[in-house]
Amino acid sequence: MTSPAKIYGLVLSGGKSTRMGTDKGLIAYHGIPQREYLYNMLNGICEKTFMSIRNEQAEEFSSDINTIIDKDVFKGPFNGLLSAHNQYPKVAWLVLACDLPLINKSALEELIAERDVESFSTAMALKENPLPEPLCAIWEPKGLSTAISYLEGGAGSCPRKFLINNKTKLVFPTEISVLMNANSKEEYRKALNKLAAI
Repeated sequence: MTSPAKIYGLVLSGGKSTRMGTDKGLIAYHGIPQREYLYNMLNGICEKTFMSIRNEQAEEFSSDINTIIDKDVFKGPFNGLLSAHNQYPKVAWLVLACDLPLINKSALEELIAERDVESFSTAMALKENPLPEPLCAIWEPKGLSTAISYLEGGAGSCPRKFLINNKTKLVFPTEISVLMNANSKEEYRKALNKLAAI
């Protein structure tokens, strides 16, 4: 039996953050920009970690942060994820979006412990709404290869829809708050209140 693919970390920080009105990756929920906070967290548990960025963001990062520039071949989150896959096609990617202010290391360790290498992805989900969270997930190489065919076939560009229709292992985190999304000013304020109560 072949050994499982290595896990690299990927912080998706190339989005435009239109709804929030400011770059979600720069919000300092934990004292430093969220994208750096997530990068450091992934760096502690993955073999290697990268920041997924737009070309014009490159000058914002120091040389000690690994970056992968979006190739702009696909739309939405698949853009960054598949740009990373294209550069390192034999590794699995633990991907995190910058809109997860409450995600923590213990939740990611749960995700890694529950990894199913036979699935296309191992994704976090909530029991009361068991839909995969594609941007808090481990994507296996074969899942990403299949996603390219899926996108090129015109089936849409939604990573969640792709995971729903393909073999995905769901992991229900002990702390359900870790999957709280903050994509608007209101959600940002809610996240701050939750962090203040921790």
